[in-house]
Amino acid sequence: MRDMSQVLERWGAWAASENSGVDWQPIAAGFKGLLPHSRRSRVQSDDDEGIMIDRCIAKLKKYKSQEHDLLIAHFVVGASLRTIAKKRKCSDGTIRKELQAAMGFVDGCLCMMI
Repeated sequence: MRDMSQVLERWGAWAASENSGVDWQPIAAGFKGLLPHSRRSRVQSDDDEGIMIDRCIAKLKKYKSQEHDLLIAHFVVGASLRTIAKKRKCSDGTIRKELQAAMGFVDGCLCMMI
């Protein structure tokens, strides 16, 4: 069983380095100006894995756009869960639950692809 948090961290680094063909916004909706632009090096997934995860993220956007935005904000942009919770004016627990559901969707989607 894979650790989806690590998989999505690697994918986020891959997508942020402009390898993603989906053309993610450089800043997720509503998060412009919250984080300083930094070029720290992160471990990236390879292109094959990145493309597979991109497909799953695109399916998530079709069904649950709020959870999609949460994944982009946290893993690609690098916003903390607390920052996202403050922006949405809800509790950290609510954001964690949404993140867990989104990660479960992506994991299930990856299982169906393999």
